[in-house]
Amino acid sequence: MGRMPPEVLAHELNLAWQHVFTWGSWAIVLIMVVIAIRMGKRQGTPFYLLAIIAAGVGAYIEPLYDVAFDLWFYDVHNGQPGAMFSHFTAFGIVQPNWTHSGYIILYATACLYAGRALYEGRVTPKLLGLIWLAEITASCVFEVIGTGVDVYTYYGPYVLRIWNYPLVIGVLEGTQVIIFTLAATYFWRNVQSKWGLLGLLLIFPVTMMGANAGLGAPIIVALHLDDPSASTGIIWVATLFTIALCAIAVYGLSKMLPQGPALVAQTNRTTVNPVTT
Repeated sequence: MGRMPPEVLAHELNLAWQHVFTWGSWAIVLIMVVIAIRMGKRQGTPFYLLAIIAAGVGAYIEPLYDVAFDLWFYDVHNGQPGAMFSHFTAFGIVQPNWTHSGYIILYATACLYAGRALYEGRVTPKLLGLIWLAEITASCVFEVIGTGVDVYTYYGPYVLRIWNYPLVIGVLEGTQVIIFTLAATYFWRNVQSKWGLLGLLLIFPVTMMGANAGLGAPIIVALHLDDPSASTGIIWVATLFTIALCAIAVYGLSKMLPQGPALVAQTNRTTVNPVTT
């Protein structure tokens, strides 16, 4: 981790907002699960539910993200640690159990509202860009609240903050949503069985860490330079470069959107109605 200020370590956790984040986020997840099951039954696929599970299970890699991006969950109340609703600690960072619900909300929602359209090849580059901006906005709203009401913080020497939230994080998260949703949809179009969709459990951590540690590499390195006195200008450059890389990535993905029917559908039609000469 970076150089954590002592006041961050001793900062009080807002217990009321911890309840809001815990119970509110899990209530939203419950609604998402019901929607995913109903959509899955209607369309004959477990894709939506497995996308939710993949994001939820993937939250166990959150400590790696915390170390890279200088994120700290507050755990002190009245000077004593242990105030957080936690289920494990890694790298000295206590993890709240709402990270799983948060991952599902932030990273799997697009699979519910855009997955089928991507599967059927109905998403245009312009629409993909709008989805990207919508996901960035949703990320900013969620995390501006969390970092603004004493639940957690990004303590690194970021620039371009909205209230207490670094904008570059929102751009990275929105980009990860696009990468995961598109990769998951391509996989769905080409997998040969419903059981094969369990591969989504592997796709999520690969895209999560690939997007954040890959596209986010400039800002990660800049945040952890050994000479903090010389890092401010570099952080500005790294921030703008990271945002530019995200925009380039989404633009590139817009050029390879799924088109036409899925491979499975093509295979089924060929099997049922073989071409004769």
